[in-house]
Amino acid sequence: MAVPLEACGGCLREPPAWDRAITMADYDGPWPALIAGFKFRQQVELASALAAGLANAVSRNQAPRPDLLVPVPLSSVRLRERGFNQAWEIARRLGHRLGVTTSSDRLQRVRDTAHQIGKPRDERERNLRDAFWVDSRRRASVVGQRLALIDDVLTTGATAQAAALSLRRAGAATVDLWVLARTPLGEN
Repeated sequence: MAVPLEACGGCLREPPAWDRAITMADYDGPWPALIAGFKFRQQVELASALAAGLANAVSRNQAPRPDLLVPVPLSSVRLRERGFNQAWEIARRLGHRLGVTTSSDRLQRVRDTAHQIGKPRDERERNLRDAFWVDSRRRASVVGQRLALIDDVLTTGATAQAAALSLRRAGAATVDLWVLARTPLGEN
């Protein structure tokens, strides 16, 4: 079931860098176990089903068609640990389903950051400060474009905020956020 993301009090006081957020589900029920299996136990075969669910949520929410899907990048350290980028695996399958170009080289994670799990919002924000960058050689391909930033889970929004802000600074016309699941408000 597609879950519309209503603006919370924090978002009303301090609007996020993204224009619109769409999520496939709340992060409860079967989703934590499925997403953890996909992400941490290398069950990459789940990516197609998860991308299909997200595609359905995007369709039901009548999201404007982006010019480009951009996965949230991992640092090189985290990529070596995990063996794959879960956001890229979702994005490339989603792009194929929707007929939208997908690129893993527009947004870069320029430094490794500590794991975000269990950290409060302020620590997450400090942890991610200046972690994302659009390389000057890629900037022209972002300027004026409608982008959809793809990730697996939205918890506090710190990662999405930092990534979307980097894309905005590079000149993106719009940045929508599409995620598999979102922790319910008040649980982050």
